[in-house]
Amino acid sequence: MTREYIYPTRIVWQDGQINASDNLMLDGNGQANLNNEHITILKNNATQTSSVLLDFGKEINGAVEIITGMWGGGNTPRNVRIRLGESVSEAMSEIGAKGATNDHAMRDMKLQLPWLGKNQTGESGFRFVRIDFLDPEAELHLREVRAIATYRDIPYLGTFKSSDERLNKIWEVGAYTVHLNMQDYLWDAIKRDRLVWVGDLHPEVATVNTVFGYNDVVPKSLDLARESTPLPGWMCGISTYSMWWIVLHYDWYMAHGDLAYLEEQKPYLQGLVKQILSKVKDGKEQMDGTRFLDWPSSEDSLAVHAGLQAMTILGLEKASQISTFLNDPETKKLCDDALVKMRKVKPDHNQSKQAAALMSLVGLMDKEKAYQDVLKVGGAKNFSTFYGYYMLEAMAKAGKYQEAMDIISEYWGAMLDLGATTFWEDFNIEWLPNASRIDELVPEGKVDIHGDFGAYCYVGHRHSFAHGWASGPTSWLSEHVLGIKVAEPGGKAYTVKPHLGNLSFAEGTFPTKYGIIKVKHTKDANGKIISEIEAPKEIKIIR
Repeated sequence: MTREYIYPTRIVWQDGQINASDNLMLDGNGQANLNNEHITILKNNATQTSSVLLDFGKEINGAVEIITGMWGGGNTPRNVRIRLGESVSEAMSEIGAKGATNDHAMRDMKLQLPWLGKNQTGESGFRFVRIDFLDPEAELHLREVRAIATYRDIPYLGTFKSSDERLNKIWEVGAYTVHLNMQDYLWDAIKRDRLVWVGDLHPEVATVNTVFGYNDVVPKSLDLARESTPLPGWMCGISTYSMWWIVLHYDWYMAHGDLAYLEEQKPYLQGLVKQILSKVKDGKEQMDGTRFLDWPSSEDSLAVHAGLQAMTILGLEKASQISTFLNDPETKKLCDDALVKMRKVKPDHNQSKQAAALMSLVGLMDKEKAYQDVLKVGGAKNFSTFYGYYMLEAMAKAGKYQEAMDIISEYWGAMLDLGATTFWEDFNIEWLPNASRIDELVPEGKVDIHGDFGAYCYVGHRHSFAHGWASGPTSWLSEHVLGIKVAEPGGKAYTVKPHLGNLSFAEGTFPTKYGIIKVKHTKDANGKIISEIEAPKEIKIIR
């Protein structure tokens, strides 16, 4: 892990007696000194305190460090309150108001600052920092306020560039969102939900494979999930999350081909398959534990059942394929026999985009019908940041590449329009009317996009604004627009089948265990795509 010092880019707001506040935006060296130069002075009287709200320019995972100068009247430590926020409104909030919380990471705390020294907070996810000087009839001399960002110092091996700058930015923001969450483990979020949620890992790992290639944070996180979930438990208490664990191991092996690592999963996989099959009766899933796809669909029992039927099929399909890799014909037969029966059961999707997407992807529903009857309806309405990835995948399966790019631009792009530098735990296109940006004080008469919305576990400011499960467009654009997809176990072959839609060109790179694949696709005057492809000699390219 690397620590990088980041200085504020602007002062959003200040109140009280503050002298030379612009000094807070100067890059420093983190060292107090006797010259007391470039000092910002906060002065309180008996009735008024002073406060300042700083913007660090982008979402980061890290701490805040404050370096002090020499105030007069003795060297008594000074007391401040620090509030971290993923939005301006969160940094200005009180604990308990509009969902503001200290869950998982302390983001609202009091801190003592030494005379001529420094102190720092613990880590959280934030972009904005409010500092309130608390001591009456006193001065606080600030030499520097800086963030200490903690992240893995790894190169972005995958890239994406096209004639649509908005799509380019969305690709980059998805990559950055996951990068922030590659901490000790692959977390779901860096503020609230600094945990390993196995289902949520699936789009995150797709982004890791697309942007960074192999990274040990993935197997480390998958192993944590296995080791902390002895059978007959479900990972995170959710049956589908144990199924996602199977899918993840399939995807990881396809990309990286570590058979020894896959062999380590064999005993658990065998037991898990039997556990899943024990919850299937006459081809119909009857899963216990928490029955969950994603939050927006969670109250629709018909959609959840349809999604669970499809997820069980997906999990058993991947378990069957893994069993082939592991030369385990017994487990493979158990999966294949169950799949024959399960495919005969076609539950009602209840117009749920989540359920219809999964059903389309596993062949329980005609791909064109899934698109026309469900996914197309209302455009980005009823999309979600997590299962939006599978909705996009189902649209690609139906050949609706341009339509999917339009949704990416409308739905994920709307978060950028509101000032986001990372993608959120959830977003509803119906929140947009009269919504304020996250990087400004909420103007009178405007809606607080962070504090006024959200549901379930993410009400108001509890809502995470850097959630890795929302990164789906990054891997989707590389797979379907650049057209790069692994075709043989261990990344020995890749297909390159671009779909540019209305784009005039798209180019980029994709990391593999043998090196980088480079592609450039350009439309000629007749609309024909001309492709230039470079790949390591060990890789077969399938056109």
